[in-house]
Amino acid sequence: MTDQPISRPLWKEPTVLRLLIVAVLAEVGYAVLNISTMPVYLRNDRNFGASAVALVLTGFLISEAVMKGPMGHFADRYGSRRLMMIAPLITIFTCAVSLFLPRSDGGLAEIFSFVMLRLLDGVGAAMLWPSAFALMGNSVPDSKRQQGMSLLNMCYMVGIALALPIGGLVEDSTAAIFKNSTGSNSGGIMLAALLFGLVFLTAYRYIKTDAKPDDDDAEPQSIKTLLLTFKQIPAYLILSLVTFIGLGFPMTIIKFFALDEFGLTATQFGAFVMPGAIAMAVFSVPVSRMGEKWGKARAVHIGMALCATGISIICMGAFFKVFRVPLLLGLAGLPVGFGFLLVVPAWMASVSDLDPTRRAANIGAVMTAQGIGAVIGAPLGGVAYEKMVPIGDALKLTHLGHYSPFLAMAACLWAAFVLSLRILKEP
Repeated sequence: MTDQPISRPLWKEPTVLRLLIVAVLAEVGYAVLNISTMPVYLRNDRNFGASAVALVLTGFLISEAVMKGPMGHFADRYGSRRLMMIAPLITIFTCAVSLFLPRSDGGLAEIFSFVMLRLLDGVGAAMLWPSAFALMGNSVPDSKRQQGMSLLNMCYMVGIALALPIGGLVEDSTAAIFKNSTGSNSGGIMLAALLFGLVFLTAYRYIKTDAKPDDDDAEPQSIKTLLLTFKQIPAYLILSLVTFIGLGFPMTIIKFFALDEFGLTATQFGAFVMPGAIAMAVFSVPVSRMGEKWGKARAVHIGMALCATGISIICMGAFFKVFRVPLLLGLAGLPVGFGFLLVVPAWMASVSDLDPTRRAANIGAVMTAQGIGAVIGAPLGGVAYEKMVPIGDALKLTHLGHYSPFLAMAACLWAAFVLSLRILKEP
C-alpha cells in the first residue's frame, strides 16, 4: 500500500480499528484460557500433577511455534480473513471438549486428550497472528506500518493485562455454580469460548476479504515453498531465534524469582507487574512514532541495546547486594520496556517490507523462529534456576543460581544486538 495522507489517528481508521478489536478479543481469550484458567482447572478439577500440567501447556507453545510458518503461507494463498475465522472456531471446539471429556483423575488417556486439544489451540493461534500482522501491513500506508504493528503489540499487552483479573473474577464468581457439573474453575474456559465466538463474528462481519484462491499467479503452497521462505530470510530467522531464546530464559521462573529473592507475595507480584503492562500499552503508539522518525533499523538497534542494558543491570544482583532490591528491578525494567516497544513494531515492519507478496509467509516464518526460541529458552531457564544454585554456593555467590536465567538472557540480547547491526541497515 502506497503512502496516502491520513487525517485522523491510525487506530480510528475503520479497517485498522476492526482488526484491533479482533486482536484484543483474541489475546484476552488465549491468555484467559492458557494463563489464567487452564493450569488451575487441570490441577484442581482434573487432579493433574504439576508435570502433566506443564506437558499440556507446552503442547500449545510448541504447536503455535511450529505452525506459524505454514499458516503464514496459507494466509498468503487463501486469504488472511479465512484463517482469522477458522482459528476461533477451533478454540471454541477445544473449549467445549475440554469441559466434557470423561474424568480419570489425571490418567494417561485424559492427559493425552488434553495435550491433543492444546495442540489444536496452537494451530488456531498460528492461523490468527500471522494473518493479523499481514492484514495490518496491507491496510496501512508504508509510512504508518511501524505504528500499525505497534497497535497490534499494544493489543497483546492489553490482553495480558486484562486476562488475569477478568479470568480470575469469572472463575471466583462462578465456582459454586459449576462445582458439581463442569468444575469449579471451568467458568474461565466458558469465558474463553465466548470471547472466541466474538472474534469469529467480528472477523466474519467486519474484516475485509483478501482471499484470491483462483489467482493463477498465486504461488502454490507446498513444503518446498515453505522451505524457500526459510532460505530467503535466514538472517532474520537467526536473529529472531537468538532473541527469543533469551526472552524465554526467565519466562517460567520470573514469579518464583520475585518471591524467592525479594519475598513478595503472589498478590504483591501481580500488583508490581500490572502497572508496567498497562504503561507499555499506553506508550506503545507514542514510542512507535518515535521509532518511525528514527527509521526501522535504528529503532531496532537502539531498542535492542536498551533491553540488553536493562537486563544487565538486573544481573548485577548476582554479585552485588545493592542491586538486590525490588525498586532497582523496577527501574531496570524501564529501559527494557522502552526498548521492547521500539523493537517489536520496527522489527515486524522490517519483515513485512521484505516482500509485499509474501508478507504473511515471512511474518509466519519469523514468528515460528520466535516461538521455537521461547520453547528452547523457557525449560533451560527453569533448569538453570535450580541446578545453578549449588554451583553458586560453591563459588560463594549464593544468589547466582536464581539470577542465572537473567545472565543467559543478557548474553542472548547482546548477541542479538550485534546481529541486528549486521542484518538491518537504513536504506
